[in-house]
Amino acid sequence: MAIRKILIPIRGDGKGGNVLAHAIAIAKRFNAHIETVHCRPRPQDLLPYGVAVPGVFRDQVLDSAKQLADAEESHLREIFDKLVAESGIDQVAEIGADSARVTVSWREVQGKQVDVIKTHGRLADLIVVAKPDRDRNLGANTLKSALFNTGRPVLMCPPRDGGPQTLGDKVAIAWNGSTEAGRAVALTREIIADADDVVVLTAGEQAHGASAEDLIGYLAARGVSASLARIEAKTDIGKALLAAARENGADLLIMGAYGQSHERETVFGGNTQQVVDSALSPVVLVH
Repeated sequence: MAIRKILIPIRGDGKGGNVLAHAIAIAKRFNAHIETVHCRPRPQDLLPYGVAVPGVFRDQVLDSAKQLADAEESHLREIFDKLVAESGIDQVAEIGADSARVTVSWREVQGKQVDVIKTHGRLADLIVVAKPDRDRNLGANTLKSALFNTGRPVLMCPPRDGGPQTLGDKVAIAWNGSTEAGRAVALTREIIADADDVVVLTAGEQAHGASAEDLIGYLAARGVSASLARIEAKTDIGKALLAAARENGADLLIMGAYGQSHERETVFGGNTQQVVDSALSPVVLVH
C-alpha cells in the first residue's frame, strides 16, 4: 500500500510551518493526503489539580482559557491557510479516495497533544513532527508519543530556512539487524521503493540478526537496488550514521529507534538519542 495519509500534530510553538513543508515534500511523491490536527488545550486542564477552586474564580479561568485558545486557533489557522495557498496544494474537508493529487485538511481536536497523537496516529501511514528542542523543553513528549503509542513511522524534521523541495530522492537505511531496524524497513517500503538511490549503512557485525548483505538481498527481491556503506566507528555510532548519510548524499535517513528503553537512552545516551539530538536532516524513526 502506498502512503495515503500523513498526520501532522501542531500547536503554537512556531514549528508548524517547517513540519508542514516537510510533509508536503514527502506527500508529493505519493499524492498523499495531509491531515493537520491542531491540539487545542482543554480549559479545565489549566485549573489547579486537587485544589478546591471557588466557582467565580473557576469561571474566570475557564473563560480566559477559552479566549486564549480561540486566539491561538485563529492565528494558527491563518498561518496554515497562507502556507497551503503558497504551496499550491488543494485544501479539502477530509481525506477522500482521490489519489491523483496532494490534499490537505485542518482538524481542531481538544485535548493533550500526546493523547491526540495516540488517538489519530494509529490510522496514519506516516506521522510528521518537529525535532525536539531540548534547550526549550519542547517536542520530546510529542516524538515519544508518536513513536511509542502509534506503531507508525515518524518523520522527524530539524529546523531549516525554507522547506525542502524534494524528500526521499536518495534514502539511507541504518541497519544493525535488530527488530526495530526490520520494522523500519517493513513500514517504509514505499518510501524505499520510490527512491532514486538507496544506501544501507552498517557499523559492522550484526549481533542482533540479519546482516546488511541480507537486507540488500531482501530489497533486490523487491526490485530495489541498494549499495552498502560501512561505518568505521565503535562509539558515537548515531553521529557516525548521520555523517555517513550526509557523505552519501542522502536526503532522508531511515532507522529503528530506541532498541534500548527511551528513558535509558535519554539518561545514559544511545545511538537513537544521538540522532535525535544531532540530526540536521530529516530522519524517519520506527520503534
